[in-house]
Amino acid sequence: MPLLTSIINWLNLKRINQLELIRKHPFEAQQETFVKLIKKASDTEFGKTYDFSSIKSITDFQKRVPIRTYEDIKPLIDRVRKGENNILWPGEIRWFAKSSGTTSDKSKFIPVSKEALEECHFRGGRDVLAIYCQNYPESKIYSGKALTLGGSHRIDNYNNQSYYGDLSAILIENLPFWTEFIRTPSQDVALLEKFEEKLERIARETIRENVTSIAGVPSWNLVMIKYLLKQTGKQNLLEIWPNLELFIHGGVSFLPYTEQFRNLIPTEKMHYLEAYNASEGFFAIQDNPGLPDMMLMLDYGIFYEFVPLDKLNDQNPEALTVEQVEQNKNYAIIISTSSGLWRYMIGDTVQFTSLVPHKIIISGRTKHFINVFGEEVIVDNADKALKIACEKTGAQITDYSAAPVYMSREEQGAHEWMIEFAIPPAELDHFAKLLDQALMSINSDYEAKRYKNLTLNKPIVHQLEPGTFYQWFHSKGKLGGQNKVPRLSNERKYIEELYEIHKMLKSNEN
Repeated sequence: MPLLTSIINWLNLKRINQLELIRKHPFEAQQETFVKLIKKASDTEFGKTYDFSSIKSITDFQKRVPIRTYEDIKPLIDRVRKGENNILWPGEIRWFAKSSGTTSDKSKFIPVSKEALEECHFRGGRDVLAIYCQNYPESKIYSGKALTLGGSHRIDNYNNQSYYGDLSAILIENLPFWTEFIRTPSQDVALLEKFEEKLERIARETIRENVTSIAGVPSWNLVMIKYLLKQTGKQNLLEIWPNLELFIHGGVSFLPYTEQFRNLIPTEKMHYLEAYNASEGFFAIQDNPGLPDMMLMLDYGIFYEFVPLDKLNDQNPEALTVEQVEQNKNYAIIISTSSGLWRYMIGDTVQFTSLVPHKIIISGRTKHFINVFGEEVIVDNADKALKIACEKTGAQITDYSAAPVYMSREEQGAHEWMIEFAIPPAELDHFAKLLDQALMSINSDYEAKRYKNLTLNKPIVHQLEPGTFYQWFHSKGKLGGQNKVPRLSNERKYIEELYEIHKMLKSNEN
């Protein structure tokens, strides 16, 4: 494919030059995006309700339009799903990304317009490869095929012209025909609904292909890789795909999975690149392979605002633009998009590691933390602490979830951890002690609550039976796709469900 590679390289170079300009002028890029969004949506029902045509500034917009959650905007989305046009965004919206989220079992249906597909999600995918090839000009990634482990889709019950599915499935469904020559498996297999059947068909179709890159959520890709190795009898993935050079990952932190991937793909020539994409939009790309932060993409038809996490519960919290944010503070992300999500709180929190260019790390979820006792433990704290404990014990984690043990008259509170290990530590108590120490070194609020066990006792850590999380997903109908483990919660629902499955698997063994 020399001609295709030449064309792609020329387009990549052109795009890299555009990105350099945006890096230097971030606020101008966002101002331009804001104006385009307001102008285009001024004749929609939502635009008329808030008189978009008279909005002259970002301040006007912020004063006039309240910050929203999914529950706030759901009635309007339901109307769009039933076939009504020009409600949130001009024209017809046929696709809806189904997201069950990680805070409840209730599904969310996020509208995905044509503009969002082309100017956000597809542009993000192209930019990932452009940035990768800029960092590794010797790459031969275009000489082979890309494997994406996606979700499924089916016709929406509301309207035969309205479809829903995992975002990955929607992207696969709408890709140009010619991408079939550079990706695997076939569209029919990629969109299979039953995960076990999909794995079997992927194995059949891909083991003889020249796969040079894979993409998706780390946990589900590990399931796929282990299945492929079992079916082929190979020891590592390079024995199946010797030219594999890139894993594009997102959805969850890569930290708990790093060592497992290195063991399964044992070469220094393998690269890992994080992309921050969600049902609501494609937000950021890791542009420096030596650093964990990601560049915020500012020309994808998304206008960003950021609310300081400690102000989130205020009645009318102040939202900051990219021009106003500060480094090393936790912010909840608010977005306005070319799919008609207006001042929408997506539920993620980020910290800025750099300003101009704007770079971020995902620090957690607005509802995914433990703060029952004032300890304010976020997912980023948990991932880092677990990584330290694993490094010191040689353990490797498959998945985890944690929740509080509430105080009683006799006992102080604690954190209870459900951990499924790929390689368990030799002594679980020692692992728990290291985890506790790491959390205290990372989070001063946690350290204060642990002081002499005044508020929090030492953490309780359970080693779950292999397959516990898989069975939990199976029981929820959430196998594959972009489904994520609820890492931290202020309630005990998830860990109690996990523990029941663990006990069932253990009794079956006996």
